[in-house]
Amino acid sequence: MSLYRVGEQAADWSGLVRIPFMRTTLCAGFPSPAEDFIEGALELPRWLAPNPAATFIWRVRGWCMKGAGIHDQDLAVVDRSLHPGPGAVVVAVVHGEMSLKRLVLDGNRLALTFDNPEMPAFGLEDLEECQIWGVLLFSVRWHHVRPSAVR
Repeated sequence: MSLYRVGEQAADWSGLVRIPFMRTTLCAGFPSPAEDFIEGALELPRWLAPNPAATFIWRVRGWCMKGAGIHDQDLAVVDRSLHPGPGAVVVAVVHGEMSLKRLVLDGNRLALTFDNPEMPAFGLEDLEECQIWGVLLFSVRWHHVRPSAVR
């Protein structure tokens, strides 16, 4: 199957691509110290990961993005090649730790928020160290009880 946007040349979107699966979890709350490294890879259809060299998968830890439909233990597929805009769910490096947040325009400033109204937003200029690392493409959630070997 070939899928492409109007004005683009046809691209071959068939086949599978291997996407690195990060061993540590991606915090959907306040970051906690951890060392990120690759555990293995998952195979996805190319149309789900158009930039495989810039795409990574993490398991989500926490409930602070539940308003975006992202729950504890979901898988987050993140593309580093995408440009983040207001409203995007992003992986932000906050004080050296990877964390899942929503990028919002608050007046005339960009801010990172939890997708949970009980959690505070914070302006990017208020953070000593902050970098937008990538943009969430999609998340995957199990809808049935998982065997313990899969967790």
